[in-house]
Amino acid sequence: MRVVVTGAAGFIGYHLCDRLLRDDHQVIGIDDLSTGQQRNLDALATRDAFTSVKQDISTSVAVDGPVDLIYNMACPASPVDFESKALHILDVCSRGTRNMLELAREKRASFLHASTSECYGDPREHPQKESYWGHVNPIGLRSPYDEGKRFAEALVMTFYRRFEVNTHLVRIFNTYGPRMRSGDGRLLPNLINQAIRGEPLTVYGDGRQTRSFCYVTDLVDGIVRLMAADFHEPVNVGSDEELTILEVAERIIEITESKSEIVFQPLPQDDPVRRRPDLSRAREVLGWAPTIKTSEGFRRTVEYFKTVAVR
Repeated sequence: MRVVVTGAAGFIGYHLCDRLLRDDHQVIGIDDLSTGQQRNLDALATRDAFTSVKQDISTSVAVDGPVDLIYNMACPASPVDFESKALHILDVCSRGTRNMLELAREKRASFLHASTSECYGDPREHPQKESYWGHVNPIGLRSPYDEGKRFAEALVMTFYRRFEVNTHLVRIFNTYGPRMRSGDGRLLPNLINQAIRGEPLTVYGDGRQTRSFCYVTDLVDGIVRLMAADFHEPVNVGSDEELTILEVAERIIEITESKSEIVFQPLPQDDPVRRRPDLSRAREVLGWAPTIKTSEGFRRTVEYFKTVAVR
């Protein structure tokens, strides 16, 4: 099929494009490179079935010819971007999502939107089911991303109900693996880079807050399955292996054989205390569950960051 992927130069976007190309689809990758990496596009461009388009989807989008599937993965998603790129995030989630939905309507294409576990905010329900409406600060520092994604979900469901666009919503939980942006401010790149350099590992709060980490190829498999499913409400895709931040830091020190110590800093505003998906819907609707344990996934990710550091 002929497939459009926005955010193709990003971490998850790259791996999704790679999977679609291996599945023998033609892929048009759209990215404005505001946070994506050119080297990801360069790697994809070695394949004849991939075409790259530099475009900000929040301004306008035009694709010549037929389109069968649209994966809308575009949006800065790292904490370091939440303040400096706040307006851009809001534009991408609103105008950008609307533009891609209009394209799907025009082309009669199936549409999948990458939403996020941040829709649950700092949750009062644990683990989080898709039926949970969330606990989000609408005016906090994280709100451009959190509320932007919640608004995008409303757009997607409106196009499904009003225009019968074949839409799908995936709520992505913490994802990791090779090709993460080194300086994107997320937990694993920060800890791994600090450990490799022999610097103290920064843990925010007391380290007892939890996350659930899903390896990127597992996530992509869930996303591809969801696009093919006859299901239109949100589906959690992530790992239900819950770890404390302190446990993660200790594992990274062990894998890297680092002599680094752990230092503690104040917890950022609205940082979720607990995060773990209820995967019942993914198992029932998609026949999906994560397969790669963090013991293996963390090792692969550390090896990748070691090669990047050498460069």
